[in-house]
Parts: sequence; structure tokens; C-alpha cells
Amino acid sequence: MSAASDASRIGKWSEQEVLERIEAVRRRAPRIREQAITMAHGAGGRATHTLVEALFQPAFGNPSGDQAPFEVGGTTLAVTTDSYVVSPLFFPGGDIGELAVNGTINDLAVGGAEPICITAGFILEEGLELDVLRRVVESMARAAGAAGVRLLAGDTKVVPRGKGDGLFVNTTGVGLVREPARLGAARVSVGDAVLVSGTIGDHGTAIMLARGDLDIESDLESDTAALHGLCAAMLAAGDVHLMRDATRGGVATVLNEVAREAEVAVAIREEAVPVRDEVRGAAEILGIDPLYVANEGKLVAVVAAGDAGAVLAAMRAHPLGERASQIGELRAEPPGMVFMHTAFGGSRVVDMLIGDPLPRIC
Repeated sequence: MSAASDASRIGKWSEQEVLERIEAVRRRAPRIREQAITMAHGAGGRATHTLVEALFQPAFGNPSGDQAPFEVGGTTLAVTTDSYVVSPLFFPGGDIGELAVNGTINDLAVGGAEPICITAGFILEEGLELDVLRRVVESMARAAGAAGVRLLAGDTKVVPRGKGDGLFVNTTGVGLVREPARLGAARVSVGDAVLVSGTIGDHGTAIMLARGDLDIESDLESDTAALHGLCAAMLAAGDVHLMRDATRGGVATVLNEVAREAEVAVAIREEAVPVRDEVRGAAEILGIDPLYVANEGKLVAVVAAGDAGAVLAAMRAHPLGERASQIGELRAEPPGMVFMHTAFGGSRVVDMLIGDPLPRIC
């Protein structure tokens, strides 16, 4: 059949038929098409999700994600693990050590857990200066102390020169879950409000500027921060249904995850999304949308519509949520999709991140 006849046939489909065909494609079993790992598999977007769903989940029994709860003697705990390969090791507003501690805490906090302890593993490259390692270790200790989290155990391995790019860090975190059924995609419903805790894309843009990849002079810093205090304030203020930290893949990927898991549509308003001018300018140069740029101190929350105002007020009263905004709401149709109402009065689909436009940002 020719392309012209295909187009003619598609033009005769009803809106319902189009939605049904989109849904059928969306529900197909994921399949890895590549023969080898690419940088996109580590970007947190579509390639990462396909890798997890097609390879890891079948082998490991459908792991829950960044963090998962488990019971010990009637107490519910949560565990998370993460690895950090950011380049450069030191950047405006933070470094790989602080980033590792805060990122681990945030994975626990957005799942409703109170962070308790962290372990740390170090992959060191032969030739790494001890002063560099000392700075990273001391930064981790300060970040953990400030968050009230203990660094309990660790491990160190060394690889030959040229095989490790200086320093990689792996962490595991454990937290206490007091209300196990409080958060999750099962609690999300049509009409819920979508909130973001502040300006998006700060971390990924700061990393790119630190590398000197962009000819922009700016004082922009990474937003790396431990979000457990903000999460606790939000949970105390109202009926929060779900929280996610918008790291790799950015806010757009988080919203797509929510849409898929809860089988709802997510509608956001472009003018409501807080973006710094520096981030917007860098995104324009790179040809990407700030919605896809990573954050390390921002979260997305889905909140009952009636409590959105109270939760938003609690966020803005916290130092890490001063520029929080309600950016949209959940709708029934089309399920599994995210779309944005633009400043020009139109609308467009916001898909999950494709490729890896900003590698090695966390």
C-alpha cells in the first residue's frame, strides 16, 4: 500500500479510532531494538524505561522502581539504590558527593519515607588526586549531617588509569514509612492537581555551563538539595496522592510516568511552568525543551484538587518551594498521554524523553 493511500485511510479514521490505535501501540510489550547499550539507556527517558521493562523486570520479578517498601517485624521500611557519574565532579552549587547523598534521600522522601541511613560505594580511578577524594567525602559527610542521616557503611574499589573517569559513587538508602498506603499511582484520580516545587532544569543547565559547552555567562547553580523536609510539610498540609523527584528525563518524563501508571491524561499550562531565563536560553541554544532537563532539588506532586491550595501554600512557605506552582491537572482522556496548552493558545503532546541530549548530569 502506498504512502498516499495510507494517509487517505488515516484521514478517514474517527477520533475514537485514532485514540484506540494509539492505546494499542502504547500497550505493546516493550522490546529493545538496539544490539548494544547507548548513552540514551542511561538518560531516564524512553530508552531507559524500555531497558528496565524488557530486560530487568522480567529477570528480577518486576522491581518497583527508584525505591520500594518492605516489612520487618511489623515496621515498613523503604530501600533505594542509585549511582552517580556526573561530569565534572565539582560544579556550581554542588559536587558528586553532595549530589549522591541528596539524590538518595530524595528517592526515599518522595515515596513517603523518612530517610534513616545511607551506604556508599566508591569506584576510584588510578591517579585520582587524594585531595579530590577528600573534598568529595567531606561534602558527603556535611550533606548527610545536615539532613540528619547516618552514613553507615561503604566500599572502595580501584580501576586502572583510564577506566573510571576519576570517580563514581554508588549509594543505598533506607527510610521509615509511617503511612504505607499514603502515596502511589493507585491513589491518583481524574481532577487531581499537578504541582511542581520550583524552577525546572536548573541542575542540568548548570552542569552544561560548568563543562563550557555553551557560550553563556551565568551565575546559575545546581538545585541539588535534600527534599525530605519539604515532602513532610506537603504531606502535613493536605491529601497528596503521589510525589516524584524530576531528575533524569526532567518533568516531562515524570508526567509521562504518572499518565501511564495511573492511566489518566495530564494537561499542563506552559505559562504556569516556572523556568529561569538562563535555563530557557540554554535550552533554546541546545534545541531542547526545559521540561526534559534534569533537576536534583525539585519534585512533582499530584494532589487532591480540594487540597491543592493548602499544599501549594505549604510548599511556598518552605525554603525549597518558594517558587512552587500548580502547572496542570489530570483528565480522563486520552489516557496515558501528556499534553501542554501553549502560550499561543494551541496544544501539543509532551512525550517521554527520546535520546540523551545532556549526558552525565547525575
